[in-house]
Amino acid sequence: MNYKEPIWTKPFISLFLTNLSVFIVFYGLVSTLPLYAKDALSRTDEEAGLLMTIFLVSAIIVRPFSGKLLDIVGKRKMLLISLFFYLICTILYYFITPFGGLLALRFFQGIWFSIVTTAAGALAADIVPKTRRGAGLGYYVMSTNLAVVIGPFIALFIIQSYSYDALFILMSILMTIGALVALLIPELETGHNENKSKGFTLNDLFEKKAMPIAILASLIAFSYASVLSYLSIYAQEKGLLPQASFFFVVFAAVMLITRPFTGRIFDEKGPAYILIPGFLLFFFGLFVLSFMSSPGLFLIAGAFVGLGYGALVPSMQTLAIQSTTHQRSGYATATFFTLFDSGLAVGSYVLGIVAVQLGYRNVYLLSSVLVLAVLASYILVIRKRQH
Repeated sequence: MNYKEPIWTKPFISLFLTNLSVFIVFYGLVSTLPLYAKDALSRTDEEAGLLMTIFLVSAIIVRPFSGKLLDIVGKRKMLLISLFFYLICTILYYFITPFGGLLALRFFQGIWFSIVTTAAGALAADIVPKTRRGAGLGYYVMSTNLAVVIGPFIALFIIQSYSYDALFILMSILMTIGALVALLIPELETGHNENKSKGFTLNDLFEKKAMPIAILASLIAFSYASVLSYLSIYAQEKGLLPQASFFFVVFAAVMLITRPFTGRIFDEKGPAYILIPGFLLFFFGLFVLSFMSSPGLFLIAGAFVGLGYGALVPSMQTLAIQSTTHQRSGYATATFFTLFDSGLAVGSYVLGIVAVQLGYRNVYLLSSVLVLAVLASYILVIRKRQH
């Protein structure tokens, strides 16, 4: 019997819980701020979408520089600094009410979200055993998967049962806990990083070897923006807002159930065995969502979107990290998320325009077609490598 190096070590669990808190706040606010802008601040659908876009714009601007920043300051130290400012921003939602101030706050928080997630992702790649990286990073991404359901579920429940102020207080408490847990993550000895002493070059912005998979991931993110930015408004339009929380429960449940299997298959059989079914499942989920007219169909769509998205994103992130050396893991992580965030930002903006002009049904129809196009591109890339 072969000995397997453990994944669930104390540093890994601490990082898992910290990342969970960061994304609970992220998804909780993403799912409710559009409603907050429309209901409490009397803003349009396009302006509501802008709250997501401006957050991601700042994340995208900073992300390419974060790999170098981790080299200079250190991954753990940079994680703690960025967590502190991300927490301060979360607390400020309670105090800032003008829409202009809210946009400025979203922009500033996006900067620290970018650095937090890059630092945490790079630390995760360092902590998990090399031989179990597919499974290890898959388990790490489960913290994000859990947040997909916990964030929106708690947030939508709080705003319907209590108030937006209560939501902002709760998010601040959760983020405080997450920041304190991060103090338990040890300083990792990863050896001398040859990039640290170099001057600033284009190589410090992007990891070229990670670009092909990161470009495909950005297109998946574009499609996913339809769920992230507009699902609550779409559900409200269909009279299914109470079921929106359960959409995310189903979405996350299927990801958590299948994650141990998909990580193992990725490590043992290869990425194509996970990615191709993932594309097809994600396509079908979005397609069903476009024709959704009942709570049953809504939840079925959630299951398929969860299966597809849960298979695709961790696998693509792992491929991006595996494309380069251990010393360049921070750069590969930054490159992946730069393009992924770009897809989310452009998707949130473009799909907001599509929603206004053609309705939300066509937003999800367009998103599903794009997923098929990405699948075709991926298959062509595989064929090219085989010849």
